[in-house]
Amino acid sequence: MNLRSLFSLFSSDLAIDLGTANTLVFAKGKGIIVNEPSIVALNKINGDVEAVGKEAKEMLGRTPGNIVAIRPMKDGVIADFKVTERMLNYFIHKAHGRKMLVHPRIIIGVPSEITQVEKRAVVDSAYHAKASEVYLVEQAMVAAIGAGMPITEPSGNMVVDIGGGTTDVAVISLSGIVYSRSLRVAGNEMDDAIMQYMKRKHSLLIGETTAEKVKMALGSAFPLDKPLTMDIKGRHMIEGVPKTVTIDDTEIREALAECVAAIMNAIRVALERTPPELSADISDRGIVITGGGALLKNLDKRIRHETGLPVIVAENPLTSVVMGTGKMLTEFRLLRRIAIE
Repeated sequence: MNLRSLFSLFSSDLAIDLGTANTLVFAKGKGIIVNEPSIVALNKINGDVEAVGKEAKEMLGRTPGNIVAIRPMKDGVIADFKVTERMLNYFIHKAHGRKMLVHPRIIIGVPSEITQVEKRAVVDSAYHAKASEVYLVEQAMVAAIGAGMPITEPSGNMVVDIGGGTTDVAVISLSGIVYSRSLRVAGNEMDDAIMQYMKRKHSLLIGETTAEKVKMALGSAFPLDKPLTMDIKGRHMIEGVPKTVTIDDTEIREALAECVAAIMNAIRVALERTPPELSADISDRGIVITGGGALLKNLDKRIRHETGLPVIVAENPLTSVVMGTGKMLTEFRLLRRIAIE
């Protein structure tokens, strides 16, 4: 057994997509080993972590008084530092099968417009979770790499990464970001919009878990070929009892209209700010959409309709960021070029 393979046994480097909705962890040589919701259930009385990830998500909106389910990430950044640290700790231990002595190098994807303080919070929480080195990369950049875009070439690539908390729009050329904008309108905002709409239109109160299911089943950005309907259960505001309402895709499209318009606007602004040479490349290559929001029905049609450009949905939009970040574990030269200070 040569030294190299011995070293790879101990290589515990991780790439993390620390998302508002889901956290994914990619281990060098193993692929994606953790893909769970970014949610922590805490016991209010003694501060213990009751559950993390999938288990905690099932508790959302269903907890007794002494347990609270928290999403420590808000709008793509850390809202609750202590809880994020515990969540990271949990995911890193889970990734390493609870081996305590590992001090991995960790690369984390963050939204493009986060402040120094927010960056510091991410780095600190990773060091607290026992990392030996921490690198930050911009989500839009790694999403483009994960989606297989040729970002190192001298030509324009446009990527729209719609996550849970943020939508990142970026134009990339020669491994650098020419233009980027981070918008705090994404998946969670869409769930919210559905909750508000149901309240306003049908006097029905629904939780975020239900809203998310509705978005996945009926949500669309452009009229569908076949109409879809769904029964939604919730609590009626006036009568105060559980009730079921049947709604169709046009209503949910109306509910999501503002969110989709905000994303469309960000794309339009990005196209206006792109240097002409790169614009020519984008009109040939098109726009690549990734992130969970890329799964919104007919979003590609809507963008094509409004910009006249070809639109490609990344092959596995939910994992583009973590796959791109994972590639950085082996391509250190590229990592040095794209890591944020």
